Amino acid sequence: MISALVFDLDDTLYPESEFVHSGFAAVGDWLHGEHGVAGFTEEAGRLFAAGARGRIFDEALQRLNVPGDPDLVATLVQVYRAHTPRLSLYPDAARAVGYFGVRCRLGLLTDGYAATQRNKVAALGIGKRFRAIVFTDDFGRECWKPSPVPFERIGAALEARPAECVYVGDNPGKDFVAPNRLGWLTVHLHRADGEYGRIRRSDLPEDHRAQHQIGSLDELAEVLW
Repeated sequence: MISALVFDLDDTLYPESEFVHSGFAAVGDWLHGEHGVAGFTEEAGRLFAAGARGRIFDEALQRLNVPGDPDLVATLVQVYRAHTPRLSLYPDAARAVGYFGVRCRLGLLTDGYAATQRNKVAALGIGKRFRAIVFTDDFGRECWKPSPVPFERIGAALEARPAECVYVGDNPGKDFVAPNRLGWLTVHLHRADGEYGRIRRSDLPEDHRAQHQIGSLDELAEVLW
């Protein structure tokens, strides 16, 4: 019997692209205010839409003819991570949290820098909807997924045995390895427009595959009950 339902955050409960563009806007405002540089938000957005990842700040600055400066880029990264975002839940996520919240104990387990992830939860206004929230970064970078440590911690916090736990996430590269090994039920939420929407189940090693795949959280009840 399922008693604990644990969700991932980014691209599971809200569109991560909202945070990305919100962060680009914050960085653009800071650059314009501190250095008189205009156009960063738009350049970074174009690069992101084109599939650039990892060095977007460097490339956007280069396009704006701003000399490369590691200290400046580091500051921009900090502005990006620390900004207060404007976010909204996916409609199916809002329905799922409401529906399952009165039927089982809800948990939230998310990777990423803890302060940034806490800002996201606060912006979404969902903190009180979960019995337990685990930010993997609180335990050290070595405990980010696919480490089993955060799953063990949240399972204990929800007072549930592994066979009673479910994890729902969107990134098969890291989300399901640990809960699969721990004996949890795993559900891959495959959002076609998400960051990992192009990953095919058939391309994954067996231990990375969730036991179930759905295209919307509106389908989750059929898997669980």
